[in-house]
Amino acid sequence: MNVLRTFLLYALLVICSVVVLFPIVYAFLISFMDGAEVLQGHIWPQKFTMKNYVAAFQKVPLFEYLFNSFIVSFIVMLGQLIISSLAAFAFVFLKFKGRDVLFFLCIATMLIPWEATMIPNFLTVQKLGWLNSYLGLTVPFFASAFGIFLLRQHFKTIPLELYEAAQVSGVGRFRFFWNIVLPLSRTSLITLGVYSFLTTWNMYLWPLLVTNNDRVRTVQIGLKQMQSQEISTEWGVVMAAVIVVILPTLLLLFVGQKHLQKGLMQGAIK
Repeated sequence: MNVLRTFLLYALLVICSVVVLFPIVYAFLISFMDGAEVLQGHIWPQKFTMKNYVAAFQKVPLFEYLFNSFIVSFIVMLGQLIISSLAAFAFVFLKFKGRDVLFFLCIATMLIPWEATMIPNFLTVQKLGWLNSYLGLTVPFFASAFGIFLLRQHFKTIPLELYEAAQVSGVGRFRFFWNIVLPLSRTSLITLGVYSFLTTWNMYLWPLLVTNNDRVRTVQIGLKQMQSQEISTEWGVVMAAVIVVILPTLLLLFVGQKHLQKGLMQGAIK
């Protein structure tokens, strides 16, 4: 009975893996096909060539878009780590009037759809003169209610007596935060960093709103431009660009997968 259950479980896992991985593998194979092979519905390319990858970098400034996406994603990741960790520290270790109410108001913002705040954010960025700049692409995403909640839950696992003992010993708040809290929360910080980087890398609508030239545009806009440049889309070239775009995110996800799973679980179970 146990053998049959194990067999069925692994069979289900294999089927789910095939369903999840098939679009990526098929996109990878299409990236080596010419237009005729794609239209004929071939699954395996007749000849593996790199001409689609070369054409992808020629049709749009893909390298510049990749660089912009990396810069924007890295800045947002760094900003969320700084803001969320400092806010979470205050909500856990500092005692002030209205602390819990303020925290619940912060968490309540997660219930507001991003689309509802898009227009006010755009008008603010426009008024500040941040259109077509890294500031407009990054600053609105520094404050993350999810990041604050995630780090707060982990910070709560650190004994409050440790903070009180540090205060008695003359250790300042920032020193305690920097030398004790952050090292003990490395897994949760990596989790938030990976999550924020991937989320920012895949953003499309906001960069489309606040940019109107190629100087700071990101890769998601580049992919859309590649599809709309011609009446007949060259799907081999588009899929080659897609593979180039998703490769960094896949590598990051595979490298940080264990930290991501562990970080999401920490704080939920004491």
